[in-house]
Amino acid sequence: MSPLTPLIWLLTILPLFIFAFINVKKVNLKFLLFFVLYFLADCYLQQFSQRYLSLEFIGLKFTWIGKILSLILALGIVFSVSKKDREEIGFTAKSNSGKQLKFGVLFFLGFLLFDVVFKLILFPKGGTFDFETFAFQATMPGLTEEIVFRGISLWLLDKAFLPKWDFKGIKFGWGFFIVTILFGIGHGVVMTEDYQFKFDIITIIYLTLISSLSLGVLRKFSGNLIYPILGHNVINIINAIIRIL
Repeated sequence: MSPLTPLIWLLTILPLFIFAFINVKKVNLKFLLFFVLYFLADCYLQQFSQRYLSLEFIGLKFTWIGKILSLILALGIVFSVSKKDREEIGFTAKSNSGKQLKFGVLFFLGFLLFDVVFKLILFPKGGTFDFETFAFQATMPGLTEEIVFRGISLWLLDKAFLPKWDFKGIKFGWGFFIVTILFGIGHGVVMTEDYQFKFDIITIIYLTLISSLSLGVLRKFSGNLIYPILGHNVINIINAIIRIL
């Protein structure tokens, strides 16, 4: 993947930032800048660690080092802010009201059911069991990506563009939409090392509307990152299981 790819991701969602600027009365540019710097730092930390700190020499094919470094960076930020900010990031065991939590969980489970049925129909089957695949998918993606996207990034963007919409007592803003779409774009847009641009619109739309949206709603209505981390890893484990059926 070319080092230009993370910049392309941000440029792709530039229209959303423009809409946010137009529709929000007062934008906190400091937190917007912090978001851009943090997002790029995390992307390049993972990208260059994959290139220079690969564990393929011991037979590991996944980006363990990159995810661990991403987690270290995220935790460094989480523990450098106040307790109130940590709770806003979602780094807390506290949950919202029982009714709000129930809505978030049911919303996620409904989307998960659709996701499972859809993949059972379309995913290729007959793969072989691989321990590393299950170990990685059951831990690292959900743990790191949820803290990065629906934790720190969402917190910074909500600081930049103050949420103004209320649904069932939960505040939503432009940050929620930006993070939700950015997650899909990050999985479906890439520029290769030889500068070939690849744009998988099906992956972007599906991951945005199914996985990212459901995890975002779960994050908002649960009030913490525990539920979306578990939900994210459940999605990944199910994907791995379906492929070996």
